[in-house]
Amino acid sequence: MIGNALILALRAIRRNKMRSFLTMLGIVIGVAAVITLVTVGGGATAKVTEDIAKLGSNLLMVTPGQMRGGGGGHGTAKSFDVDDAKAITREIGSLKAVAPSSSSTAMAVFGSKSWSTLVTGVENGFLKVKDWSVEEGREFSDGEIRSGTAVCILGATAKKELFGEQTPVEQRIRIKGISFEVVGILTAKGQSTTGRDQDDLIIMPLRAFQRRISGNEDISLIQVSVEDGASTEKAQQDIEGLLRERRRISTLKANDFQIRDMKELASTMLATTQLLTTLLGAVAAVSLLVGGIGIMNIMLVSVTERTREIGTRLAIGALEREVLLQFLVEAMVLSAFGGFFGIILALITSAVLVRILDVPFVWNTGIIFIAFVFSAAVGLIFGYVPAHKAASLDPIEALRHE
Repeated sequence: MIGNALILALRAIRRNKMRSFLTMLGIVIGVAAVITLVTVGGGATAKVTEDIAKLGSNLLMVTPGQMRGGGGGHGTAKSFDVDDAKAITREIGSLKAVAPSSSSTAMAVFGSKSWSTLVTGVENGFLKVKDWSVEEGREFSDGEIRSGTAVCILGATAKKELFGEQTPVEQRIRIKGISFEVVGILTAKGQSTTGRDQDDLIIMPLRAFQRRISGNEDISLIQVSVEDGASTEKAQQDIEGLLRERRRISTLKANDFQIRDMKELASTMLATTQLLTTLLGAVAAVSLLVGGIGIMNIMLVSVTERTREIGTRLAIGALEREVLLQFLVEAMVLSAFGGFFGIILALITSAVLVRILDVPFVWNTGIIFIAFVFSAAVGLIFGYVPAHKAASLDPIEALRHE
């Protein structure tokens, strides 16, 4: 019975090719929209996860200043100094590394080329905290860190802009008129989640930066990496208590510094991207309902056009359930074809969009299966009314229909 109904459904669809195509189009668009948005959203989530991992593992970022209101800018507050970082290293347990740093934008010059970039004074703990490695050359030696030797390591972007395809190691560049020897190149990290190019920087020993670039001993950022398995919340509380004591902040006053846990930031950003993906997928799913209404509308028209045919079938002995099944199968075939072509369109569109947006292509078999089943269910649900109308026709009245 079902095989015969399927043959009749395919014949009916083939008789009205253009109408069948336009009917399926709503389902095609709905399925494609759902799968594309979920796939691209999954890629964006994976990209955020990857970018946050690049910032460093179990990372706490300690900065001077208070946030204004809900998160405007930093209020004025005394900067940190190297002794603050040493105290954290000495008195707080379960830490992998502590990295004080200070930064400013400066012009770097090599030969006839110049490039404005972020210049950061660091200690060797900086690379450990950031999970960063030197691709070519070497890290700073302990002697260079202690004495503030005029050496530097280039980020991938700074290296490209100043040296192109040349090898910069053992070459010299000028920053604020001071000659620095290039001793290494950092492994490329790409853009951060905020869109900033993490490779557009030059790092040098902190003491060299303070003496030759900034002219002061201020520390604008202390990055703290907590050991795997240790509690970042406990480390955050301990650092807060230590810094309050060192900065002589009374119990009645708020902190004049901030400690941000990158785990919390990661969780917030991931939850946000996942929520947006879900919402966009839900909005796209509405178009499937619109496609279902289109199927019901066309099937009602089809019942009206084929009234005499239905009457003839009923008059020669066809059962009502057979007529009902015929129209239900026809509606489901239309929606199933729409779902199939929607999946193909979604995969092509997703492949193009992930390349444009520079996010990973995340294959989600579950959402493809759900979208296809849902499209077939839409045909079944919205095809029932026209099918029931066809099965309920009076054979005699149907045969009289013009």
